[in-house]
Amino acid sequence: MIRFENVGLRYGMGPEILRDISFEIPPSSFQFLSGPSGAGKTTLLRLLFLSLKPTRGLITIFGKDRSRLSRKELPMLRRRVGVVFQDFRLLDHMTTYENVALPLRVRGREESSYRSDVTELLKWVGLGERMHVLPPVLSGGEKQRAAIARALIEQPEVLLADEPTGNVDPPLARRLLRLFIELNRLGTAVVIATHDLGLMEQVDARRMILSNGRLDIYD
Repeated sequence: MIRFENVGLRYGMGPEILRDISFEIPPSSFQFLSGPSGAGKTTLLRLLFLSLKPTRGLITIFGKDRSRLSRKELPMLRRRVGVVFQDFRLLDHMTTYENVALPLRVRGREESSYRSDVTELLKWVGLGERMHVLPPVLSGGEKQRAAIARALIEQPEVLLADEPTGNVDPPLARRLLRLFIELNRLGTAVVIATHDLGLMEQVDARRMILSNGRLDIYD
């Protein structure tokens, strides 16, 4: 599904942040991405989401060479990848429902064609009774679940989550993890970037450890 071959990245003339990164994200797989602060986890996620170009090496996504993608092709491929950002990026002037539906509105779909899908997904993540409130009223955990629902509404083939449990208490972190596990069972490949070793111990999944710009993989 996604393949990195000897990928390197540097900003300007500075040293390489990532060096000789090689790995694959198979369909329906589950993996954790970990490492110390500043190791480059978020940078690696941005490469996976196609918002950065590597300085060298080959990235293949859904059978296409990243370096040969046109500007028109990028948005189409990004729709196949869902992303949960650390800062949620919810729009405060839109309700929970409107935030989750936004990717579909941007694509020009009529609300009548997606209303039931958005409502069902919000119920699934436990926000059925909070769909008509604005983000400032939501708790941190509710905002996190809203961000997850928005990432899932287009039924991505890959989900990238950057520290998705970093701002919630342990019980909610476990609940969110169960949500990711269920998504994976339904066929979505999941990549979770996290510092939480306890979280990783709850799932028998591949671990990708990023340190000093290099990646070690433990199956």
